[in-house]
Amino acid sequence: MSIRDNPQDYKDLKRAVALLESPSLTARLSGLLGSPIESAVRALPGSVAKKINGAVAAALHTSADAALWSLENHPKKQASTLLHKVYAATSGAVGGAFGFAALFVELPISTTIMMRSVADVARSEGFDLNDFATKQACIEVFAMGGNSQADDATETGYYITRSFTTQAMQQLSKELAAIAAKQGSKVASKLSPGMAGKWLAVLIEKVAARYGVTISSKFAAQAVPVIGAFTGAAINALFTDFYQDMARGHFTVKRLEEQYGYEQIKSEYARIISNKLTG
Repeated sequence: MSIRDNPQDYKDLKRAVALLESPSLTARLSGLLGSPIESAVRALPGSVAKKINGAVAAALHTSADAALWSLENHPKKQASTLLHKVYAATSGAVGGAFGFAALFVELPISTTIMMRSVADVARSEGFDLNDFATKQACIEVFAMGGNSQADDATETGYYITRSFTTQAMQQLSKELAAIAAKQGSKVASKLSPGMAGKWLAVLIEKVAARYGVTISSKFAAQAVPVIGAFTGAAINALFTDFYQDMARGHFTVKRLEEQYGYEQIKSEYARIISNKLTG
């Protein structure tokens, strides 16, 4: 079965490619502010940058459970994208109005709102919110905002980001495969709480390195009180919109992979990009 035989599915894939290969969050943020954000990020004190990294990891840990728990598990239900942007903008305005101290308090709130928005998109694409694999995929979306400083700048693109999260967890995958072989079940469907926690801890550690880069940009832009109130609302709305786009593309691709196979969709994805570059 070929995806090219289904015009609607192929159209969905092309839209997903457009979303996933769109300008980075840092580029969008620079466009919003009217100037490059990189210099402001470099000006952040080292102690603040270190604190941001710890706060980001903690926020991802708490947001994953809270976000999925707060949504009814009704696959295919239409996503409330605008409502989540309003929530995020409100929390951003409050955080931005009071400088760094409030930003650290606001971070887990805004991350939970964005995670909930991502899960809402996953649900609208037909994914089961009670499935551990769905939670994993929601967290992966936050690796799509930008590269960590340790990454090769040339390594961009959706499938490279996915391979990054996969490679980071290869050893755990082997452990889970062994468990699945004994249980005769899917790897992600029957995990003990301890193994599930171990899996998510490794994933979040790797994703946080990339999510932390974009959050540093957010902090730098919102560092000035009062000015930061307006900026905080706009930036949080921008962040939510971006991760909604990444989620829509990500879960569209995963839905099509389940239907047509991973290799076929990956190949067609590359073909669509190539056609855009040459056409």
